Amino acid sequence: MVASLDFAHGRVLVVAFEGWNDAGEAASNAVRTLEEQLELSPIMSIDPEDYFDYQFNRPTVSLDDDGNRVLEWPTVSLYGPAGADTATTAVVAGLAADAELDVTGENGGNVYLLVGTEPSRGWKTFVAEILEAIEANGIGAIVFLGAMLADVPHTRPISVFVSSENPAVRQRLSIERSSYEGPVGILSVLGEAAETAGIPTLSIWASVPHYVHNAPSPKATLAIIDKLEEIIDVVIPRGDLVDEAAAWETGIDALASDDDDMTSYIEQLEQARDTVDSPEASGEAIAHEFEKYLRREDGKPDSGGKAGGS
Repeated sequence: MVASLDFAHGRVLVVAFEGWNDAGEAASNAVRTLEEQLELSPIMSIDPEDYFDYQFNRPTVSLDDDGNRVLEWPTVSLYGPAGADTATTAVVAGLAADAELDVTGENGGNVYLLVGTEPSRGWKTFVAEILEAIEANGIGAIVFLGAMLADVPHTRPISVFVSSENPAVRQRLSIERSSYEGPVGILSVLGEAAETAGIPTLSIWASVPHYVHNAPSPKATLAIIDKLEEIIDVVIPRGDLVDEAAAWETGIDALASDDDDMTSYIEQLEQARDTVDSPEASGEAIAHEFEKYLRREDGKPDSGGKAGGS
């Protein structure tokens, strides 16, 4: 494995998990779009028996092309460029000799993907297994994708936040470190283990409007892909995503038009977002707008004065 602070060169793994880290299915759908558009091949899938609670992540049944009923179990799969050995044993034991890859201007041949359902248990063992596969494939950097529900309007560009726990990565890419404290998902656990193993990481998170949390958000998926394309220097075909994102926004507009409360709430979110994005916005102006928003939410009249600290 050759670690690289330059995510646009060398083998890079893009990771997303369905579940807690994946509001609007934006992150996992971004990875699945890459899988389809870059024509990557499966390299390995974990055995779900040790990592999933089947009462929480139940297997599903479907009919195959011959009409046979087939069980599909929750799992996590690793994908790589066409021609990669698809046998797990070969991945774990035999690819170290191919770790040096000639890098060209297009980095598509260096992209690997990890996607699937967030494990229910055995996270430390799971992470150790994934790191073993990363090492065997000579992957030198990892990009984590996530999406969270937030107080943002669907009518504005999706907010995307890029961060890293690696000081050298932050300096090289001029990005920030996340200040979040609280419960975490498997992304954070895998990220910490990767950094400890000397593999630089960064995270891309999209903000999904919380009032449409039950539906997939192609607009957020598109925003993640746009940012990812900048970082890993790969041209990612968008497929039908642009049209799907437009249809998603139009559909929410139609729903909001029949609900005065929802329309009013979205307008408040738009005002707050526009204030933050305006060129003349200062920290004090943003704070003042946020205080006005909170007073409206609490049903208190807006006096126009500055609220006291707490």
